[in-house]
Formats: sequence, structure tokens, C-alpha cells
Amino acid sequence: MVLTDVIPSPILREYVSKHQIVRFKFGAEVIVPIKAYWPRPEQYIVFYFRDLMNVSPFLSQKQERQTYPKCAIVGQSSQVVNRHVTHDFWCLQIVMQPGALFRLTGIPCYELTNTYIDGEALWNPEIRSVHEQISNCDNEFESIKIAENFLEKIVKKAKYDLVGIDKVGQIILNNCLGHRPETVDYFANQSCLSTRQFRRKFIERNGISPKSFDRVNRFDRAIRMKNKFTHKDWLTIALELGYHDYQHLVRDFKEFTTLTPNGFLVAEGKSPERTFGVVEV
Repeated sequence: MVLTDVIPSPILREYVSKHQIVRFKFGAEVIVPIKAYWPRPEQYIVFYFRDLMNVSPFLSQKQERQTYPKCAIVGQSSQVVNRHVTHDFWCLQIVMQPGALFRLTGIPCYELTNTYIDGEALWNPEIRSVHEQISNCDNEFESIKIAENFLEKIVKKAKYDLVGIDKVGQIILNNCLGHRPETVDYFANQSCLSTRQFRRKFIERNGISPKSFDRVNRFDRAIRMKNKFTHKDWLTIALELGYHDYQHLVRDFKEFTTLTPNGFLVAEGKSPERTFGVVEV
């Protein structure tokens, strides 16, 4: 089992936040657990090199599943989904910097929120060739080198330059708005835009508003902090992450997952990686 984050090459760090390698191999007799995949402040490009992944609505009683293509461009999520992986599962997930997917594709990212498109629709035949090369190698880290060679070519054709709004996304990622005196109005002013213009352009480049992006970021941090520091109670985590109180944390959990913090912790505790004693932190 492999669940690893890898720093991108220096030439790509303006566009790529990290590479994530996920590889599971379960025995044929094992019932593979379902992953409750919570919203994270990220958009990504993902390659599936063995079996494909299915996705279904979280807590849905219906068996409605969508199958991701072998090369998918995935937009910002604001809701939990069930990820159904298979007995032989291997993917490379390339997590993009804020605004980077828009800069590379020119697609308004609100069109990708909570959905995905087939990468071959944009970058065929190049992306198909990359998939074939990686599928024929058996080294997880060699797959990154192949993907980065492809990305370096795409970056040279980027449709938009880095602007201040993209840097604001980075600032939010590095430190929740709740921990800083700066507001959305402040960042709009620093970008020489009205608050309305700033919000519209941020949604175009990231898929959701800056305040929603901040909420997703803080929610993601709360789950990871609880996974890492299991002894901490939810009130302590809420206050450390800048929530006004425990109830504000509960509000975000119910909006994003429909469950309380402990209720979602139980669901997430059944994830495939936990079978191997690994947890996302």
C-alpha cells in the first residue's frame, strides 16, 4: 500500500502544489472499503493506471455511480462523495495551485465545481500517451517524472499569467482567514478590484467564492488535525483553527457532510487506507 505526497519539480511549483500517489492491493476475497472523500481546497488532474474509480453520492441509498475516465480533470469540491476503489488500484493525483487549472485550460472553474471532465477532451493525444507510458511502468515515482514532462509542455502553453487573486488563494491555504486581520475587502483592494469584481474573478479561477474556499480549507484542516491528534477534542480544534466556537465547526460539518464531526469521523474511519494502518493527516 502506498499513500505518499511528493513535492513537484521547481519549474512546476507555480502550478502544482503536490503529487499524490495512491496505490492499494487487496486480496481477491476482501471486500474493499468505501472512502468518504471530504471537500478539500484543491483542483487536480488524476491518472488511473490499473482499475478505474467509481464515485457515488455520500450516504445515498441509491447505487448511482459515475466512473471517472482514466485521465480526469477534477474541479473544486464542496461536498463529500463516496469513492469506490478496486482490488488493484493505482492513481497519480496532481494537485494544482489555486488558479492554476484555469491558467492552463482557460476553462472557468465554476463549470468544474463538484464535477470533472475527461482530460483527453483537452490534451489528446498527449495525455493518452502519458497514460500509456505510466501504465507500462511499475515504479510509482517514475510515474511522476513522466507526468511532469507532460506538464512542463502544457505550462509553456498556459493561457493566463499568475495574478494577485491566485496569490490570495495561496495565502488562504497557508493561513485561514479566521486567523488574520485581513478580510476579503482588504484583498480586493490590494488587487485593485472592487469586492464584487474580486469575488467574480476568484470564482472564475477557483470554482467557489473566497469565503467558501476559506471554509473548505478550514474544514479540511479540522479533519486532518483530528486524525493526527486523536486526543484533542473538537472544541480545542475549533478554537485553534479560528472558529468562533464549537457550534460553528458543527455547522460546517453538517453543511459539507450532513453529519456531526463525530458522525463523519466514524464514516471516514472506514476508508481503505485504514485497513493498512494509514490515515490522512
